[in-house]
Amino acid sequence: MSLLEVDRINTLYGDSHVLFDLSIRVEEGEVVALLGRNGAGKTTTLRSIMGVLAPRSGEIRLDGKPISGLAPSAIANMGVQLVPEERAIFGGLTVEENLRIAALTAPNAWSFERIYGVFPRLKERRKSLGRTLSGGEQQMLSIARALIRDARIILLDEPFEGLAPLIVRDLVNVAASLAREGRTMIVVEQNVAAALSFATRVYGLNNGHVVFEGTSAELTANPDLARDFLGVGA
Repeated sequence: MSLLEVDRINTLYGDSHVLFDLSIRVEEGEVVALLGRNGAGKTTTLRSIMGVLAPRSGEIRLDGKPISGLAPSAIANMGVQLVPEERAIFGGLTVEENLRIAALTAPNAWSFERIYGVFPRLKERRKSLGRTLSGGEQQMLSIARALIRDARIILLDEPFEGLAPLIVRDLVNVAASLAREGRTMIVVEQNVAAALSFATRVYGLNNGHVVFEGTSAELTANPDLARDFLGVGA
């Protein structure tokens, strides 16, 4: 039994059918990348797992227990945390206040010291309002809010989008470090090289269908295959 099982889900936005009998699995301690062109269904998959969108059919299971149809707050309390593309931090609160709110209902919340060990820059900015942070700092804070809740699975939606190369490098290093520690993650990312640098396994999506499943090494070794669903070489 996998930690997370997405079993033949169909998800719609209104009348628009986005995911078609989509199935993926994620093992404990695994990092899985969802890759594909814009509109392939990657973000919809994450939102379906998180309960933001309710699949019309199919089932999503965590530790073998169905979570389809549960509220996002209930799924979060079961250990799944979404780091959304828009980051969604509280701009009028300080870094430390953002973290404190995230930790409130966590049964095994990390200490501030542990979070600052991962993100030293956040310690420097701990008294700064969220709205004054740079894009990279906001992304650090968004990831830190998931970590402080000791998430079992972290869903990363375009974590490197729009960031300077040096910031991307630092965040990739953080993600790789978390992967080495056995943190379970699903990452959606247009920066294929960055995602493949710390993901162990890949699902390729195209028009709401899974068109590839394999290891990062297999995809890297077959650029023609990557081009089929990404439009670019891996």
